[in-house]
Amino acid sequence: MKKKLDIEFKKAYKIACNTKIKLPPDVMLAFYANYKQATKGNNYEQPSGNIELRNSFKLNAWFQLSHVSEDEAKQEYINLVNKYLI
Repeated sequence: MKKKLDIEFKKAYKIACNTKIKLPPDVMLAFYANYKQATKGNNYEQPSGNIELRNSFKLNAWFQLSHVSEDEAKQEYINLVNKYLI
């Protein structure tokens, strides 16, 4: 089961990376936070980029998923791709 989830997550990530669709900021934050939770768990790190306010929003969105497991975040990321990009 885990292997299937990982494969689907990688496919979803590829779709998200290659999209030309402009998404609202709140949806983009959901993508970001779920990706980070899925790949890093609660091992928080400073977001890249030099816009301090944007980085604060990103980190806050990720913090809000601290109760979510990595597998749950992968599934939610897949759900977001299916909802907004397919």
